[in-house]
Amino acid sequence: MLKFLKNEKIENIDNIFSYLEEKYQGGTDPWGLNFESAKKYLNLIFPVFKNYFKVRTFGIENVQDKQYMVVSNHSGQIAIDGLMIGTAFATQVWPPRIVRPMVERFFTNLPFINKWASECGSVLGDRDNCQNLLERGESLLVFPEGVRGVAKSTKDFYKVQPFTKGFYRMALSANIEILPVAVVGAEETFPFVYQAKGLAKALGLPAMPISANYFPLPSPMDIYIGKPIKVEQSLIGQDPSDKELDEYIDHIQSTIQLMLDEGLKKRRNFIFKKHGK
Repeated sequence: MLKFLKNEKIENIDNIFSYLEEKYQGGTDPWGLNFESAKKYLNLIFPVFKNYFKVRTFGIENVQDKQYMVVSNHSGQIAIDGLMIGTAFATQVWPPRIVRPMVERFFTNLPFINKWASECGSVLGDRDNCQNLLERGESLLVFPEGVRGVAKSTKDFYKVQPFTKGFYRMALSANIEILPVAVVGAEETFPFVYQAKGLAKALGLPAMPISANYFPLPSPMDIYIGKPIKVEQSLIGQDPSDKELDEYIDHIQSTIQLMLDEGLKKRRNFIFKKHGK
């Protein structure tokens, strides 16, 4: 057994699962979340979270016992960041929660992974799913950069790509706060990447990474949870144009970019990548 997969017990695990079991009442919800499966997978993922990526979570004091739209930068070529954020919100935050990651349509067509992801709470990120989950009081995890964020060449690492606007409209419709999150360290799991965009387009694929490695390296990750941002109250119940939303979305995007810039100053070295001070 690899060392990083050694049995690592989640601190306060009994209280965490007791809380989640009461909240989700067992069974499978309409989007495929299965609490028993999620519990099993969380126990498997946690040693990777703790020992392989050595994830640290900052800003947990900013998370209250309420519903949020969790908005993060996207990075790491294969969306490991989403998995680590989900694990952090289930094991490092109290009360624990299963944030529902909104995923791209192509992801839902990936064999085996699609079933595993939906059992852990992932949902196709369309308008109806978002709205229905918000009405049930669920917190959503969104990556408004989409594929442009996760599939970047090395030269563009940690440059937040333009946000789409749908997440803000959904947050407005539910009048919930936005929780900005920045993940530092996921880019280095594949440190040398060139995205062959022309080839990807020709093949009808969302991305075509040419990488020095095709298994994620054990880059230490830091998750920064920022202070909640209220949606613009004057827009509640309105149907604002994209232009009217720009300043609010730009503010969230620039907040996450700033969190990344600050986090990069504290980025940890690991055997495959040294960072200068």
